[in-house]
Amino acid sequence: MGRQMYEIYINETKIVLLPSSEIKENFIRDDNNLVVRYTGKVTHLLNFIDLCEKTTKQESIIIHHMNYNKLKKDFVGLFKVVEAAGGAVVNERNQVLMIHRRGHWDLPKGKLEKGEKRRDAAIREVIEETGIDKVEIVGKKLIKTYHSFLNKKGIRCIKLSHWYLMKGKHQPLTPQIEEGIDECRWMTLENFYSKDRIVFSNILSVLNKVKTNKIKL
Repeated sequence: MGRQMYEIYINETKIVLLPSSEIKENFIRDDNNLVVRYTGKVTHLLNFIDLCEKTTKQESIIIHHMNYNKLKKDFVGLFKVVEAAGGAVVNERNQVLMIHRRGHWDLPKGKLEKGEKRRDAAIREVIEETGIDKVEIVGKKLIKTYHSFLNKKGIRCIKLSHWYLMKGKHQPLTPQIEEGIDECRWMTLENFYSKDRIVFSNILSVLNKVKTNKIKL
């Protein structure tokens, strides 16, 4: 059995759910990094969600409870879960296919269509958003990420994104303008990290996983 932990970003604040037995003395505790015990009342969770939605001051909030399953169930139950899939495509030059969407550097991804398999959705979204003609998934799922958003009806949602490592050949790209993408670019990770870029924390988590995986092209 793997470690019991749930990590989600709300307005760039990292919220981590843990069983109380996993809480360590060396965890950072200050005004920007909170460690709190869940009282068992969902209003307690709502208070922290509301805090994150209203400010970017908090870096992290660790919430723990002796009954981890109850904690996770209560937390996730406050949201509608929306599944998405995407890919980190690496070419023969060891460059990653990045997109620029609404002011942020990102990776191609999108919602699953009804009845669609996650791997198929990931490939479809990469092709649609970047114009690349062919990609191939390498190995198993790379990582799952979670972040929250409000849908058009004002309902709190969790976007559960399934990420896959892919390979594809270097080629000209065409951004999907109607999806808010204004640029697609091949970049090595060294080049990407060589300057400050606006990028969501969950995308950095995906790129960190790419670092540890080698692709034979």
